[in-house]
Amino acid sequence: MQNKQIAGDVAGLDIGSRSIELVVLQNRTPVYSVRVSTTYDPLKQCRLILNDIRVQAIVATGYGRKLFAEHSSIKNIQTITEIQAYALGVSALFPNAGTILDIGGQDTKAISLTAEGRVMKFEMNDRCAAGTGKFLEYMALALQIPMEEFGSFALRGKHKVPIGSMCTVFAETEATSLMARGEKPENIALGLHEAIAQRTMKMLNRIGLTKPLVFAGGVAHNPCMVRLIQEKTDSELLIPSDPDTAGAYGAAIYGLDNS
Repeated sequence: MQNKQIAGDVAGLDIGSRSIELVVLQNRTPVYSVRVSTTYDPLKQCRLILNDIRVQAIVATGYGRKLFAEHSSIKNIQTITEIQAYALGVSALFPNAGTILDIGGQDTKAISLTAEGRVMKFEMNDRCAAGTGKFLEYMALALQIPMEEFGSFALRGKHKVPIGSMCTVFAETEATSLMARGEKPENIALGLHEAIAQRTMKMLNRIGLTKPLVFAGGVAHNPCMVRLIQEKTDSELLIPSDPDTAGAYGAAIYGLDNS
């Protein structure tokens, strides 16, 4: 994947259901990061992005962490949960963070932090794609809007069309029916984002939302979701410069402190 070898102290690897992120730290400073699709063969993808990486330790997190640790030829791989990884990564980026919201491809995490940056309480929706990046991807496809433009497209909506179901199949059928009745696609898109925002706020309120709120994960790139969450929390969100790699960054920090 790289043109030359990358050397560092530790690498953090976040193996998710849809993407894999790698962060290499040297003296606690990121010196390299990369993101690839997980595909049907996550172990192959991991080997590719680690091929030219030279580090003293590797820490894996995410859905595929155990698979990687058990089947990789690399020895002494450490693993930590996604909750741990996000807490460590976000706390390092934003020491005053009170709550973390991570909306990824296949799950949503809401994490409440102590003043010291430790996990106090968390909730994770990983049973279905409702309210995740995958849900948005399906809906963008149904409305024939490129996924990378879906958030901006939704912001053009004049009103939020109520969406009755968060089930991906039913929501797609509902969106198609609404368009057939003459509703503008941008209004439907805004309504879909609003439904996700409402669902997300319920999770945040259940764990006890404490500001400032950090928004991480792939959906943090979506301007409509950012605006809606800001409006509902009545606060500016803290968003990492690279929100996709917060988990990998946290895993790498764990490796520095525990190797």
